[in-house]
Amino acid sequence: MSLLPTLEGSQDADAVSFPDGALSRAELEDAAAALRTRLPQHGPLALWASAHTATAVGLLAALRAGMQVVPIDTKAGPAELERIVAVCRPSALLAEAGVVLDGLPTISPEPPTKAAGADLADCSEHGGLIVFTSGTTGPSKGVVLSARAIAANLDTLARAWEWTRADVLVHALPLFHVHGLVIATLGSLRRGSAVRHLGSFDAARVARALGADATMLFAVPTMYHRLADAAEADPAIAAGLRGARLLVSGSATLAAAEHARIEKLCGQRIVERYGMTETLMIASVRAAGERRAGYVGTPLDGVELRVVGEQDLEVPRDDATIGDVLVRGPSLFDGYLAQERETAEALRDGWFATGDLGVLAADGYLRLVGRRSTDLIKSGGYRIGAGEIESALLEHPAVAEAAVLGVGDADLGERIVAWVVCRPGAAVAEQELVDHVAAALTPHKRPREVHFVQTLPRNALGKVQKRLLNTSPHP
Repeated sequence: MSLLPTLEGSQDADAVSFPDGALSRAELEDAAAALRTRLPQHGPLALWASAHTATAVGLLAALRAGMQVVPIDTKAGPAELERIVAVCRPSALLAEAGVVLDGLPTISPEPPTKAAGADLADCSEHGGLIVFTSGTTGPSKGVVLSARAIAANLDTLARAWEWTRADVLVHALPLFHVHGLVIATLGSLRRGSAVRHLGSFDAARVARALGADATMLFAVPTMYHRLADAAEADPAIAAGLRGARLLVSGSATLAAAEHARIEKLCGQRIVERYGMTETLMIASVRAAGERRAGYVGTPLDGVELRVVGEQDLEVPRDDATIGDVLVRGPSLFDGYLAQERETAEALRDGWFATGDLGVLAADGYLRLVGRRSTDLIKSGGYRIGAGEIESALLEHPAVAEAAVLGVGDADLGERIVAWVVCRPGAAVAEQELVDHVAAALTPHKRPREVHFVQTLPRNALGKVQKRLLNTSPHP
């Protein structure tokens, strides 16, 4: 099955748009075909994943040639770039003119001619991606994704979100990872719909796009938080958001308070979804389904999902019992590049252990409560998810951001510690937040310490990097 069939529909219609310009379907096809004639005979190929038309052209050309593509974070440091190149050993770099990476030959798009590459067969069913994980809990790993897995996942997402050729997607997500490159960019190319990358996030530009002809927005919780702040100050931004057919949030949990703010401002209820680099998208609220704050919906078509506790037994669907999330299905990765032991450890009889903790409601809706490595807190004999404490803190009107960890404690085993960023101009006492959580959840889930900070350390996808939080004793 071809991953990227020939782009159909009006050839004059825009297929992709970036800050450096837009390419129609015909222009993108011609540019990719011309670039493909200049590719090396073997891959993989590194892709400089910048917000530039060269990224879309290089991606299409390499995948059509049946090659593996390695998206490169343009902001990665020298050590990380060196490690990725050493592990993947790419034969060339696909990038806009002037970009250099570790001595690799750079291949850039040139003005295409219609005849160039016209007789080349589509080999995209043999291609794929090697995407490096975000590395929130340790060194990043190269995740090998086949064209088959990507195609299957994009098609089931299209059904879930009622995504058609008529849609226009706007986003400002990083293009070196699954959310921005696979779901947004490849998803649009596979559907034959238009995708517009803003280059960087700007609430006013997002709202203008949605107020014009864009129908969908893909964003992360940090972006929705900023959109809500901007919409409260500017009614034009709220009006623009009302023009969307679908607002989708992913890559981290969106707080219930942000759901409520967006709905109050523009009448839109946000769709949450759940996925990982290794699995692509696992679950989602459907376009026609109930959009319930804090829940990522039910498994996508063809995906099997289990939440298991002790001795690998499935937890009851009581919306309270925490377990480990396991998944299997057609979108599962082929393995970690050159890491057979790590691949074997991640799989249990064909099930991928996500490392995430969740609870199931009676109707199968999944609610995530954190990562096992950083967010499972064992305090006073209780198993507690950091995510539910963070959500409770975010319900307080003075709190803009929150992160929670379990820190070693001689008496409790682990004590609950929170880091809080207050809203501009707001102030709140530590004890008030402790009491707020105790009242909203239960007393044993209250923070024993609250640190007030100016910012939380986040990666490019908006995920809090908890390993960078200062766990020294509270002053």
